[in-house]
Amino acid sequence: MSNEPVVRLRGVTKTYGPVTALDDVDLDLLPGEVHCLAGENGAGKSTLIKVLTGAVARDRGDYRVDGVALGTRPSPAEARAAGIGVVYQELSLLPDLSVLDNLTMGRFPRRFPGIVDRGAQRRTAVAHLDRVGLADLDLDQPVRALPTATRQLVEIARVLGTRAKLVIFDEPTTALSEREAAALLERVAALRDAGQTVLYVTHRLEEMFAVGDRVTVLRDGRVVATRPIADHDHDSLIQAMVGRPVQNLYPGVRHAIGPPRLEVRELRIPGFAAPVDLTVHRGEIVGLAGLLGAGRSEIVRAVFGADRVDGGQVLLDGVPVPAGSPRAAARSGIALLTEDRKESGLLLELSIEANVSIASLGRVATATLLRGGRERRHVRQAVAGLRLRYGSFDDPVTSLSGGNQQKVLLARWLATGAKVLLLDEPTKGVDVGAKADIYQAIAEMARSGIAVLVVSSYLPELLGLCDRIVVVRERQVVGELPADEATEEKILHLTSPATSAADLSKAASAPMSPPAPLESR
Repeated sequence: MSNEPVVRLRGVTKTYGPVTALDDVDLDLLPGEVHCLAGENGAGKSTLIKVLTGAVARDRGDYRVDGVALGTRPSPAEARAAGIGVVYQELSLLPDLSVLDNLTMGRFPRRFPGIVDRGAQRRTAVAHLDRVGLADLDLDQPVRALPTATRQLVEIARVLGTRAKLVIFDEPTTALSEREAAALLERVAALRDAGQTVLYVTHRLEEMFAVGDRVTVLRDGRVVATRPIADHDHDSLIQAMVGRPVQNLYPGVRHAIGPPRLEVRELRIPGFAAPVDLTVHRGEIVGLAGLLGAGRSEIVRAVFGADRVDGGQVLLDGVPVPAGSPRAAARSGIALLTEDRKESGLLLELSIEANVSIASLGRVATATLLRGGRERRHVRQAVAGLRLRYGSFDDPVTSLSGGNQQKVLLARWLATGAKVLLLDEPTKGVDVGAKADIYQAIAEMARSGIAVLVVSSYLPELLGLCDRIVVVRERQVVGELPADEATEEKILHLTSPATSAADLSKAASAPMSPPAPLESR
């Protein structure tokens, strides 16, 4: 196999006014390799992908595919014609069209002008799907009927069908379960073994180590280093990305856990096979594990009153919280950080300051008058310790990176004096530096006596952060594991539909008392 780069960038630079997004970037992508792109949010990864795909024009620098130069302003169509394909985190398939039409969109084989050769179309589609292990997929079903993981594979098949010389994967496992993500990584490795060039972008370091051959680290728009992935360990890769040592991604020393703070008793959630019982103690971090669709988000939404319930009680420090009312839950001291920060969390048109203070205006207002100075001091106190990176509190919240937006939402609830914090995928789409900050902030909240309930599809996060892990399967709580006994294998065993009733009974009968204080993690 040739060692000549499939894609070569030299001195590529892109600026947006005074901000330099890419600064003299060199990059070689070789045939038959998975090349990982690492860096914090704002490091330049997204801009680099946009340059490669023709979505934005570089200001200067040389860009070649198989030795052929692309102009300064190649269009997305020209980039695709040159052999650049991309699988985005948010898929570009048309959900109401069939698998068949999605796979051949824009490239319909024709028998005569204006007449599609349906037989050739189906043969072409099957050949594309065969490359991703889906040759038996029903071509006539609409894409929206497919599971997320299958849609992802159809998208890959569509990109490969364009005869892409380079396939870019941009955070492809964000919406996938652990098993689905593992299956996708196997598919990426198979593409590499078949000679395909892959650029793989992810915040999940273990995915880079599982599938990567080389890694390029970007920081502040510049290439810090390009090295074989085997030359790194987790700590050295994190340090290269954030520019500082991060010895402990997860909090280590823990403190004693107090009496029950949040008690969920016989909560009847529509669609659940059985009532939900759950306790989180003062200072305790409890994780909710399970496959996508298992019912984890539904539990925290029901506890917060965002979804109706058909019976049962939620108690905070022994006092019942009115059901079905987020306002009552928030006033009682329960806070919910939702999974989709942009759709149901942030107020995108407002400033950073307004987003932090919106849930606690009563603390900074006198009668009907909002005191600006008090609000600013209130916000500064709320963000203290979160390592929030911002220009001015008056800047729009959309000016922040994903990790800093998440910190704004944490600050919002800290400003309310919350006693219970419900976190649904708190580090989704967040880079490793911001993750470390968020983990430390969560640990500090627990130390102050806040009870924390965390939903996460990322098992290392649950194992590193939580005192106990409660497992949800098919809309039913099926067991729990103390942190010092939990492993990925044990959690996956409980989440599996094949787990026996005897195994579930054994897990469900485990002691429900809080774990002993941990001296280290």
